[in-house]
Amino acid sequence: MRILMQSRKTLFSVPGGDTVYIKEISTKLNTSGIKVDVSEELEPDLTDYDLVHIFNLARPQDIYLQVLNAKKHNKPVILTPIYIDFREFEKFGTSGIRKLLANILPYHSIEYLKILARAIKNREFHKGTVTVLLRGYFNLMKKVVDLTDFFFPNSEMEMERLKRDFAIENVKYTVVPNGIDTSLFDFNKVVVEIDVKKKLENAILCVSNIAANKNQLNLVKAVKDLPYKLYLIGNILPNHKSYFKKIKKEMGTNVEYLGHIPHEKLPQYYKAAKVHVLPSWFETTGLVSLEAAVMKCNIVITDKGYTRAYFKDYAYYCNPEDPDSIQSAIVEAFNTPFNESLRDLILNEFTNEKAVEKILHGYEKVLRLTN
Repeated sequence: MRILMQSRKTLFSVPGGDTVYIKEISTKLNTSGIKVDVSEELEPDLTDYDLVHIFNLARPQDIYLQVLNAKKHNKPVILTPIYIDFREFEKFGTSGIRKLLANILPYHSIEYLKILARAIKNREFHKGTVTVLLRGYFNLMKKVVDLTDFFFPNSEMEMERLKRDFAIENVKYTVVPNGIDTSLFDFNKVVVEIDVKKKLENAILCVSNIAANKNQLNLVKAVKDLPYKLYLIGNILPNHKSYFKKIKKEMGTNVEYLGHIPHEKLPQYYKAAKVHVLPSWFETTGLVSLEAAVMKCNIVITDKGYTRAYFKDYAYYCNPEDPDSIQSAIVEAFNTPFNESLRDLILNEFTNEKAVEKILHGYEKVLRLTN
């Protein structure tokens, strides 16, 4: 079996949770005996591949052409949607003209304008950009959904949202949960360096790209009156430099930005910290929260999105719009012993090994259905 995984053009130049996931899953699949390649190309030669596995429905300007290319080569298409809805973020989490437009224009018009802005500002301009500007953001997502043969949603909640938003019926899918790398995030084997222990012990941690939708600004406001230290880890995304300036203005003496930390070094930071916070405006999972929890961090996470499908009643949920809600969740998490049942849940259900099992089963099922 030979598989081509494809996603957004900025998958490696602007890495995120999807980058980590695709890298880890493709590596695991390659060691399981099948051949997996990863490509950002829009229209690669698919002659030698059995099927195409596409990621990230929120980037139709990239993946529509990839899906269309697969269909031209008569290859079945599997979609991992990573389907995110930023309506509330646009209306309440932005500012200035952007917030004004978000409260006037339909949501998908805002996404359309964001694509246009990235095309001009970041030179993210290609054939797919022209297509989405001509056909519209939602229409292109709908086309991708209609052309997909099989779905790998991260949760039943996500699949139900897709069915409702795109009016799809009799859909073929297998839930493939996000998972952690158990060889890297092994609590008993991770050694915490002395400097990291001194800095992070009994501290709050937030690992995420610095971006307005990840909501670090409200997090910084939430900890302003708390006696705990907060450490922010992550790249500042290209379009969010002004957002980081706002964060810096709000930082008190108990907040420190550590910049980017390589993924392979994160386990010791999680292990040293007391609480991990991800107060995003929307999360399909919150992969970093899974990683932190398996390293015995109490988890504060947004109540927006599909997070309850993963963290059940073990996490401390917060309203991203309200710094007081974030603060209350942090205080409760900080003063509550870690529940080992959360770690057990993750190790039993949310690992890369489990994801690979589901993916392999899905690949085999699709090939049987399409051959």
